[in-house]
Amino acid sequence: MGKKGKEIVGLSVNELIVRLNKAYADEWLAYYQYLLGAKVAKGPMREAVVSELEEHASDELRHANMLTERILQLGGVPVLAPEDLHKESNCGYDKPEDPYVKTLVKQNIDGERCAIDVYTKLADFVKDKDPITYNIVLEILKDEIEHEDDLESLQEDMEIMK
Repeated sequence: MGKKGKEIVGLSVNELIVRLNKAYADEWLAYYQYLLGAKVAKGPMREAVVSELEEHASDELRHANMLTERILQLGGVPVLAPEDLHKESNCGYDKPEDPYVKTLVKQNIDGERCAIDVYTKLADFVKDKDPITYNIVLEILKDEIEHEDDLESLQEDMEIMK
């Protein structure tokens, strides 16, 4: 990162990189969870659930890319080893062992709620201290809130079908 770019960051860049790497790990694990869930899903409304999971997987991968770029701009290095993603993660990974659509939707709602908490805290951490990261975090937070809403809508539709 350039000298002026570092000057506008009014907080510990090292601490910020640590927090961004944790969010980066979350995004990769969320991507993987959504992708696998879409492949193994079974049950009523399967097509609607698969479509939503695939769309969310794409968003999570885009988020990981956004975070990678910012980590690199700040002079950091993103988590390099896949086996370290789980160790660095805030939200962990919920294996889609039960492929039933209701279970998958519930698991992913839980993941989105964790992501909303992570990005809310990250936004508070960088607000008025790093406008570049703040804008990135707000964009991701907006998507995570939409994902939770999308999944809750699917959950409600499944309940109506009973």
